[in-house]
Amino acid sequence: MENPMENHTLNSPILLLEGFSLSPRLSLGVWAFIFLSFLFITVANGLVVCAVIADRRLHQPMYLLFCNLAINDMVANTNVLPRVLLDMLRPPSERVITYPECVYQAFTAHLLATGVRAILIVMAFDRYVAICHPLRYSQIMTHRTLARLIVSVWTVTLVLVSILLGLTIRLSRCRLLVVGMYCSNAALFGLSCESVVINNIYGLTYTAVLYVCSVGSMVLAYGSITIVCLRSRTLNRKALQTCISHLLVYLLSLFSGLVTIMFMRFPQARQERHLASLMYFIVPASFNPLIYGLQSKEIRNFVFSVFSRALPTRTCNM
Repeated sequence: MENPMENHTLNSPILLLEGFSLSPRLSLGVWAFIFLSFLFITVANGLVVCAVIADRRLHQPMYLLFCNLAINDMVANTNVLPRVLLDMLRPPSERVITYPECVYQAFTAHLLATGVRAILIVMAFDRYVAICHPLRYSQIMTHRTLARLIVSVWTVTLVLVSILLGLTIRLSRCRLLVVGMYCSNAALFGLSCESVVINNIYGLTYTAVLYVCSVGSMVLAYGSITIVCLRSRTLNRKALQTCISHLLVYLLSLFSGLVTIMFMRFPQARQERHLASLMYFIVPASFNPLIYGLQSKEIRNFVFSVFSRALPTRTCNM
């Protein structure tokens, strides 16, 4: 029997999001977890951004890149989680989204996810210069150089993602059920009954190149850093601490992405796959600000000062 949610409607302007299919009790627990995660992500990353902007000592390339990542994490989760939370409160038949909204959400999700990888590559270059060429660091990693690098990686990211989604929106649609918790490129071209061979080839190439460039840059940068560390006994301790922070942030992002890809190989584990796709956004964005805070005394002091000013105010109001 044909699923009524997969009627062959040609180019329907209205789509249905699949979402979770959980028991009421489990659904409530998952909803509370996602809501609290979103709240924490917004507040924690917002504090990191404010700390970097407010403290002139943090106007250095590495911290400005951390700030860029924090903004990216907030925007990425805002693009996905609020709608997921609303859809979990609605019956399946009312989880509707227009096609333009779906395309925009998919484009933004892929743009920000790719942007994270690009920024982490720039971070690897920054750490390589800081450790391997410390005397020339201030000459090489100027604010102008940093701005050029950030603009360059975001331009390349924009072009790659535009091609990715451009290949998808050219397809006609014969289905209206978007499989997943949110709109993605794969979910969008899954709405078509046309051949998607080109989409799959470009998508796989896009993913492979992204991961090869990402992992390759880490191997080259930290391979060189390791050699320098073994040869030298007088290294900048603070620079090494930021290397650890960068590696932790990168490994979190890499692990979350690989888990999502792994679950795509198991179509029968649909609910687990949906949860893994959300964890790709939630896990790095939740732990990254904690990593920045543990690494940076200035960020910790800023956060403590914010809460120390807020607590007496609450006490007086009570």
